[in-house]
Amino acid sequence: MLTKKAKYGLKAMAYLAGIEPGQTALVADIAASNQIPKKFLDAILSELRNAGFVHSKKGKGGGYMLARLPEQIAVGDLVRALDGPLAPIQCASKRLYRKCDDCPDECHCPVRLVMLKARDAIAQVLDNTSLAQMRALGEAGLKPAEGKAAKSAAAAAMDMA
Repeated sequence: MLTKKAKYGLKAMAYLAGIEPGQTALVADIAASNQIPKKFLDAILSELRNAGFVHSKKGKGGGYMLARLPEQIAVGDLVRALDGPLAPIQCASKRLYRKCDDCPDECHCPVRLVMLKARDAIAQVLDNTSLAQMRALGEAGLKPAEGKAAKSAAAAAMDMA
């Protein structure tokens, strides 16, 4: 599950993707427009700066800006920078793999095998979606038919739970 830190980080990055290249945005403005606590956003943007996704300027005209074009930033890389591996369990991780202590045969472990599929599906979407594409999705929103289909799918999932 995506943490609030990653969710807020993605919202902030989408906001920054919408400003003119070379311009900066104040943390207070990003926080206010996305209903993010400013102090929490300060810490998130600091992590994203340390990871090389944003630059910051101090003083007059200061704030944050993207370090690269939004088309060059994969959503999966942002999530990894803020939340760590995409895999739901460590034995399914490509980057931070660790064998489970309680698993005698991971090649036949049904939990690991399904989590590998989940990791691959998540990575397929997030690694092939740029920050620019994510922002464009938000600007376009859901079409009424898509919203109904999503509600129907959610209702069906609740019936199965």
